[in-house]
Amino acid sequence: MNSRIIKSGFSFLIIAFQFAYAAQLNAQLSPGDLAQVHAELEGISNCTQCHTLGEKISDDKCLTCHENIKSLIDRSKGYHASRTVRSQECIDCHSDHHGRKFDMIRFDTEDFDHDLAGYELTGAHANLECAECHKREFIEDSELRKTDETYLGMGTECLSCHEDFHQSTLSTDCISCHDTQAFRPAELFNHAQTNFPLIGQHETVDCASCHEVTSRNGRDFQEFGGIAFENCTACHDDVHEGRFGTDCTQCHTEESFHTIAGRTSFDHNTTDFPLRGQHQRIDCASCHDANADAENVFQEFTHLDAINCMNCHDDVHESRFGTDCSSCHNEVSFQDVSGLEDFDHSLTSFMLEGKHIEVDCRACHETKMTDPLPHDQCISCHLDYHEAQFNQTNNIPRDCSECHTVEGFAGSSFTIEQHNTGSFVLEGAHLATPCFACHLKDDKWIFRWIGTECIDCHKDIHEGKLSEEYYPDRRCESCHNVDVWTSIDFNHSLTGFDLEGAHLTTTCTACHLDEEKFDRIEEQSFTGLGTGCAECHVDEHHGQFDLDGSTGCIRCHSPQHWKPSDFDHNTTRFVLDGEHIQVACEDCHKEVTTDRTTYTIYRIDDFECATCHQ
Repeated sequence: MNSRIIKSGFSFLIIAFQFAYAAQLNAQLSPGDLAQVHAELEGISNCTQCHTLGEKISDDKCLTCHENIKSLIDRSKGYHASRTVRSQECIDCHSDHHGRKFDMIRFDTEDFDHDLAGYELTGAHANLECAECHKREFIEDSELRKTDETYLGMGTECLSCHEDFHQSTLSTDCISCHDTQAFRPAELFNHAQTNFPLIGQHETVDCASCHEVTSRNGRDFQEFGGIAFENCTACHDDVHEGRFGTDCTQCHTEESFHTIAGRTSFDHNTTDFPLRGQHQRIDCASCHDANADAENVFQEFTHLDAINCMNCHDDVHESRFGTDCSSCHNEVSFQDVSGLEDFDHSLTSFMLEGKHIEVDCRACHETKMTDPLPHDQCISCHLDYHEAQFNQTNNIPRDCSECHTVEGFAGSSFTIEQHNTGSFVLEGAHLATPCFACHLKDDKWIFRWIGTECIDCHKDIHEGKLSEEYYPDRRCESCHNVDVWTSIDFNHSLTGFDLEGAHLTTTCTACHLDEEKFDRIEEQSFTGLGTGCAECHVDEHHGQFDLDGSTGCIRCHSPQHWKPSDFDHNTTRFVLDGEHIQVACEDCHKEVTTDRTTYTIYRIDDFECATCHQ
């Protein structure tokens, strides 16, 4: 029991001694308690958080914790980056171990050089207390905003501390207009540098006259942005009620509305009467009363439904051509008639139609435009192209309109029905024949005395090749008709050579055109032809049956066909009898070839049996 009490007492002494030794050791190593902001670093185990063994306090270790200060120094910004402060060590200003209540950030706010912080205090800023600007709500960094008693994190832009009076309607570069002395007036603002420099009377106008003071979002607000100024009527009432457009500067200046100094620059084209030609050189007062009041000035013509030349000028044509003078005249000169292409010719007694529309006025009106012109007939202006060919009895000319139209002289409206009332009725192929085929001779149109016979137009291809007894007076209709030239109606029996058999279907050219010499139908010959077969046909028997100089084909052949249907062998020198009657012709009559010509021997002079039979 006593031994346990002794052991317990000894243990207590040992523990008490350890605490006493630790307290004595700590007192020997630490010069004092850390400030409240560093209290968490208290104790021997944390010394190296700030101290380097065997060395003095390390700035690098300070900046390891104070990252915001390090960031500013690295960017050469803020108070600690200034030349005066950067050369010092942290401990020169911020020593510790002076007790928990020691204030480590100590400087005289009255003598603090704010320029070293990178923001010079000028104007009204120089008279402010530090706390008026260094407020928690003005700190931009959300993490720094949680820190007590910091001067870091402040912006340098005006709107980082001040409310935006203009409520985002203008640039955020406040110092382009304002200085630090006072918000009003905006001493740095120069209206001449805006899109609307102030000139004349505008220089004396109070700002609020154009920039209205109102309320927006529950605060006073004055509109400076988005003010319309493209034209005067954006601010001023238009006493002319839009009659002269919106560009007031054409007549007025900024010196005085009542001084009309810009009449020469007024764009009259904005009115219902643009000025052209001589009108551009006329003084305004020649047409307008410049002394009228503003509401009525230049309004002399507004009551008119339409403005025309007769409102000011006399009508020298006495209304004969209507009231639209511009259809002929222009503003350059009344005598210079250059607008005739728009003149309504139907106002005269001669309406322009067809090709007449395209004709230049001077082609007809060689003197004054208003001088009367005869226009009862086409030849009043046009030459008679047909040179009186169509003149009536007593040499009275017919009007061209009987055959032609104003759409063009080329072509004719003369019909076949009208043609058939004349001396030559169109029939057959003539109905499809173009006019020029008969009436255009040597590039000249002829309509009179061109003849009515075929040979008056057509070439007589039979001339000298056909006896006139077959076409008296060379009248083609003796054989031909007007429907088809190749359709022939000729009585061949008149020639002494009746057409029979196969001759009835043979073409004329087969007998009347020597195709070995000619290939044109015009070379047909109808004279000097014999009637013998050999005149047209080749003697295939090579003269074997010639009799007194004649082949005498008809003794064996007929016009119906070439095969000899009338030949009787018994009329020859060798009568067929017995077995000879059954023998084929070619068994006795053999083919031979001489001079590259093959033919059959029909004329046999030797009738001995041995000649044929071996």
